[in-house]
Amino acid sequence: MINILLRYTILFVLTLLALSALSFTLIYLFPAEPIINLTGITPQNSIQHDALVRQYRLDSAYLIQFWHYLEQLFSGNWGYSLISGQPLKEEVLTALPATVELSTYAMMIVIMVGIPIGCYSGLRAYTNADFTINSLSVTVYSVPVFWLAVLFILTFSLQFGWLPLSGRLNLLFDIPSQTGFLFIDILLADDVDTSLAMRDAFLHLILPTLSIACISTAAIIRITRRSIIDVLNKPYITAAKARGLSNRQIFFRHVLRNALLPILPLMAMQITTLITNAMIVETLFSWPGIGNWLIQAIYQRDYSALRIGMLAVSTLVVIITISIDLFNRLIDPSREKFESVTI
Repeated sequence: MINILLRYTILFVLTLLALSALSFTLIYLFPAEPIINLTGITPQNSIQHDALVRQYRLDSAYLIQFWHYLEQLFSGNWGYSLISGQPLKEEVLTALPATVELSTYAMMIVIMVGIPIGCYSGLRAYTNADFTINSLSVTVYSVPVFWLAVLFILTFSLQFGWLPLSGRLNLLFDIPSQTGFLFIDILLADDVDTSLAMRDAFLHLILPTLSIACISTAAIIRITRRSIIDVLNKPYITAAKARGLSNRQIFFRHVLRNALLPILPLMAMQITTLITNAMIVETLFSWPGIGNWLIQAIYQRDYSALRIGMLAVSTLVVIITISIDLFNRLIDPSREKFESVTI
């Protein structure tokens, strides 16, 4: 276990170094001057320009510049937004929790809906029920996420008026941001009708969450179905049937656990897809997350914000992916042994 943790720690550090190097290189690739792309500060004269260059070591060798850049990142000095003039650290830490919250609720739907339906489809393989579920999942998976979101808006917001069109919460509620996670902030807020605010936040959450969850749910259904079918064809399932175990006992003792283990690494890939889709959906629903923030930075050519936003999102995806893969190896040590033998 120690060797596994050590390897993943090294992998994580090397990946972050690569992402940081790419983020630093962008200051020379964006159209504006490197010192502006790095700091978000536009020098007013040559004296201020030279002072900033010396402060951030841009007059030194590349490796020295990069080392100083890493020091600035770890110290929390991420620069300033070219448009708002606010520290980028504060803007990222304000927008990122909204994306994480949206992705988390979508992933909960994916797990609670996708895995049970996938198990049912796998147990009823090659029946009419399986063909129907498989056809629907393929159809939903083929729909672009932005088109699905627009369809939800046209149907449930504009046509029927059941759900809010955009935003995270009605403007009538004044909820101070303490954690960045809306439902927790509502519980911590004073002088607010908690139940009414919770209901309004839940209604705002439905459409963007479903828009993201539908496509990933369709993928999980197909992955789970395939895994269930593969396990049912294993020799130990035949042996369990020969011992007289009931279908219920076989499913919960042998099929479910062995079928879910191969799904975990594939779920890591679905989480990255889900976060990407969340960033697209945020723009359509005016959800104040990191995706909407980055789109606005692109429109306004805020290069310093783009640099930090890319690094923040990439780091989040890497942390989630490595964490899930590490968890999978810890609960399934046989996989590590098999890989060591084959290598």
